[in-house]
Formats: sequence, structure tokens, C-alpha cells
Amino acid sequence: MIPVGIEDFEKLRRENYYYVDKTAMIRDLLWSRGEVNLFTRPRRFGKTLNMSMLKCFFEIGTDPTLFDGLAISEETDLCAKYQGQFPVVTVSLKGIDGPNFAAARAMAVSIINREAGRLGFLEESEKLTETEKEKFLQLQRQDISDEKLSNSLQVLTNLLEKHYGKKVILLIDEYDVPLAKANERGYYDDMIDLIRSMFDQALKTNSSLYFAVMTGCLRVSKESIFTGLNNPRILSITKVRFDEYFGFTDREVCEMLEYYELAEKHDMVQEWYDGYLFGNVKVYNPWDIICCLDDLTADPDAPLQDYWSNTSGNQLIRQLIEKYGNEKTKEEIETLLAGGTIVKEIREDLTYNTMYASIDSIWSVLFTTGYLTLRRRPEGKKCTLAIPNREVANLFADQIVDLFKERVEKESKKRESLCDAVENGDAAALEEKFTDYLDDTISLQDTYVHKDRKENFYHGILLGIFAYREGWRAKSSQQAGDGFADIRIRVRKKSIGIVIEMKYAENAKFDEALDEADSQIEREDYVHELKKEGYSTIYKFSVACYKKRCRVRCGTEKRE
Repeated sequence: MIPVGIEDFEKLRRENYYYVDKTAMIRDLLWSRGEVNLFTRPRRFGKTLNMSMLKCFFEIGTDPTLFDGLAISEETDLCAKYQGQFPVVTVSLKGIDGPNFAAARAMAVSIINREAGRLGFLEESEKLTETEKEKFLQLQRQDISDEKLSNSLQVLTNLLEKHYGKKVILLIDEYDVPLAKANERGYYDDMIDLIRSMFDQALKTNSSLYFAVMTGCLRVSKESIFTGLNNPRILSITKVRFDEYFGFTDREVCEMLEYYELAEKHDMVQEWYDGYLFGNVKVYNPWDIICCLDDLTADPDAPLQDYWSNTSGNQLIRQLIEKYGNEKTKEEIETLLAGGTIVKEIREDLTYNTMYASIDSIWSVLFTTGYLTLRRRPEGKKCTLAIPNREVANLFADQIVDLFKERVEKESKKRESLCDAVENGDAAALEEKFTDYLDDTISLQDTYVHKDRKENFYHGILLGIFAYREGWRAKSSQQAGDGFADIRIRVRKKSIGIVIEMKYAENAKFDEALDEADSQIEREDYVHELKKEGYSTIYKFSVACYKKRCRVRCGTEKRE
């Protein structure tokens, strides 16, 4: 079975889901761990599943057969020494997303409540005093005080060490999600105080700790959250260590496609979802691959889709595009969309409350969160960046169109002038005014964005202009005659019908693109419905676009 949304290692193994073996990570972690190890990776790159894997391997009482046949099982001496030998505290902070601090704090309390409940056997431990048991019981209550919440992870590790007589492994998944949500909703200072106090107690002066593993999207600056913590080991996407354990390698994807008898889809899947460079290893986005396989096994002809980009609000891209009034930034975005690279000085240690403060900060966050990737190993802080694949290029294009539509709403005079040209069948005026719009936005060049997507890009811009014209009924890609017209407009009061067919003029071959559009309008009889409805004037526009230029033709049919 394909493990769509399965992040529980035990469930995945017991219920026979397909598993891409990442258990060698356990060996490498034991060989080169720090006291606190922070893995930063973009969302949906397997962080939570790997944390679940670590819990299942180390925790006392878990089933060792879950690892039968996997890479780590070949390390027999290591398994004998470490497998099932440690108490484990594991919490995920990704559910802390309250609308205000009080709600978010309550969610943090619930997370501690659940982990204390999972370790409920401590209530009956003969190794603990009554006072210690009372401390433990307090961690299962909703009315926990600020002091006890701050101490909660440390208390759990202390009690587990006393019960088992062994040091404790602490796993904290998605540690930075509460900070991201707090920054969006206006209670960042309160949340960072809470998270800092919890981490100070659990990670800084905790004699019960064997080691800790944390995951997140960003490496939040030491000054803001890890103050005083001795040398946490940061394992980011620029590091060679552990580079193959988050994301799928090409070999792993080829094996999956072979297993599901979809090997012929490799090149297309690679174009859409590959392209990330972590350390020295090129990897695919695993969420995309899993979702894609799920669709393709049901329908081998299913079109590939944007899966990863739909798991977030993509505010970062919007922030960057909104700041492209800087001509250099505009040119850099166009270079990326053309499949090129830019060089930026990247800061991996950031704070959420300043991440939008400058263009430079936004470039850094786009890189660390997976919207951009390395094209080669960094030289110091200088990184050569690119859009990783077709899916992310599509996301950039869609965001450009959405923001363009918002700007069009505010430019009524310019907008109405273009619409007048269309209503009058004036090809030259439409060409001039649409070119003016294109010159003011970010262009799509010959890039990851394929011809059909480029046509949709220009189509979306033009349709966004038409949407505000009073008295028009503008339809996009509606059934017309024997096919689908890109745009069809009815101006009922003036008995005018309009059909617009748009083409992307590869390599500036405008005449060829216009000929193709003309032919398609006639061949597919796009004006059939308008004639049938009795419109006295019908305009047939062919529009060809390339980068920031366009050419327009218009044919006219009139009825007496």
C-alpha cells in the first residue's frame, strides 16, 4: 500500500505500507551525534516519520521485529547495544497554532498531557516518591502553572531516568511551528518566552538527558531561543551529514516506480518533483512522490499535479513578489522562472519576527523552506540558488497571476481602456495595452513552466483584467462549439460576442502562433454558440505572447 499521510513508523511497518528504508540514519546518528541534534528540512520531507522511527528503535518495550530486513538490522552489535534500551520522551509541537497566546498555550499543555498520559506507568513506579508522583500527575492536568509547563520536559526525563536507571532520549518534532504561527497571529514574544523556557530546562542543564533530536523548517537563531545551550549540532540542508535521509533519492524513486509498474513515468516525475540538493545528494520531494504514485496507480494517465505547494499558504512567495518594485529583484525572479540561477548570501539562523524585514531575509527563508534549492555546494555564505522543479515553478507563476489580479482591481482607468479595445474589436489597441500590462509584471520565459502553463499564465492575466468590466459575462475555457475557447465574452446590451484564443509563441514565432490560434477558432467552431444566441457582432481574437511581448489579430462576423 502507498503510505499517503502515514507518519507513524509502527503503523507503516505493521500494516505493510511501502517503506523507503531510512533506518541507516540511526547508525549515523549514533556514530556522530551531539548532545542536542537539530535537523532542519522543508515541510513534508519525512521529518515526522524519521522521528517516529527513532522512537520505535530506541524506546524500551517496542517491537524489534519492526526493523527486520531493514538496513539497521545489519548492524548487529549496534542493535544489541542500543535497540530497545532507552526511555524516550517524544513530543510534536506542530499542533500549536492557536489564534492567540492563551489558546496556543492550552495546546502546548495538551501536548504535555498526552505524553504524560502515554507514560502513565510512572504513577505506579516503586522507584518514585509520592512527591515525584504528584509532580507527574500535575503534568496530566489542564490547569498546569507556567512554572510547571516550563519544567515539564525536564520533569518527564528526570522521572523516567529514576524509574529505569537509564538516561533518556528526548525527541521534539517541528519545534519551530509554534513560533511561525505566533508570528503570523501577533503573540510571538509570549510564545518565544514559553518555548525558550521549556528548552532551557530540558536541553541546557538536564542531567537526565542521553541525547536529544529536534526537527524543524528553520534554524531559529541561537540568540532568540537557544541562549546558553552548549553547541547544539545543526544539521541543515547544506550539510553533507544525513543528506540522504530526508527526501527520496533517484534510485529510491526508480525502485518505487518499478514496484508499481510505472517505470515509464520516471522522466515526467523527475521533472516535476526532483531537483533538491541536500548536502551532496539530489533528492525528490517525498510527499509529491507518494501522492503522485497514489494517483497514478489508480489512473496511469492521470496528469501530475502540485501536491506539496497545496500544503501551505505559500506566504513567502507572495512576500517576495510584492517587493519586486525593486527592479533587481524583479529581474532575479524572472531569471529563476527561466530556469536560471542567482547567487545570494544565505543566513540559516533566522528569527520569525524578522524574516520578512528585507528582501535578503526572504531569499534566505525561501531557500531553507524548499521554494529554492542549491545548484552547487555553497562557498561560505554565498549560495547558487534555483527553483527546484516544475511544481515550484508553477507555484511562482500562480502567485504572480494572483497578485497581478489584485493590482488590476485598483487601476480602473488603464483596465477600462484595454476592455474598450476588446469591445471595439481593435486588435492594435489591445496589443498595445496588453503589452503595457506585460511590461509591468514578471514575465515567464522558456523555463520549467511548460507551454500549456505559460498560455494559462497569460490567459489568467487577461481574464483578471476582464473580471472587473461591468456588463460583461466573461467565461474561461467553457465548452464552445466542438472544443474549448480560452475566453468567451458576452456583451448582451450591445449584442457583441467575443472569443479569444491565446497561444505562447515559442522563440518569438508570433505569426505561427497566431495562425495556429486562427485555425483553432475556425476548426473547433468556437463562435457556434454565440451565433446561435443571435449576437449581431462577433469578434474573434487570436493573441500570441512571448515574454513581455504580444501580437493580436482580430476577425469579425456581423449579422444584418
